[in-house]
Amino acid sequence: MNKQDLANHVADATGLARADAARAIDAFLDTITTALARGEEVRLVGFGSFVAGHRKASTGRNPRTGEPMDLAASVVPKFRVGRNLKDACNLECDRVPA
Repeated sequence: MNKQDLANHVADATGLARADAARAIDAFLDTITTALARGEEVRLVGFGSFVAGHRKASTGRNPRTGEPMDLAASVVPKFRVGRNLKDACNLECDRVPA
């Protein structure tokens, strides 16, 4: 499912126009992005939490030449899944034949 498909599903479920649903999704994603950039955590109870993790500077290797190279410290967005989402995925997995 891509963002357009998601907007279509939201529009169908809420009765919003497709363009309004797409704008709502964009605003939702922008809000999460802004909060993470400020170092805040975004918790959606039952669904999961978006957090900004910190990666230390390290030394890696250039895959092409094998030479060592310095990797700068960075902030990495992470998602921790919530219980309801995890349970819903596991229920769905049980329905799919192996």
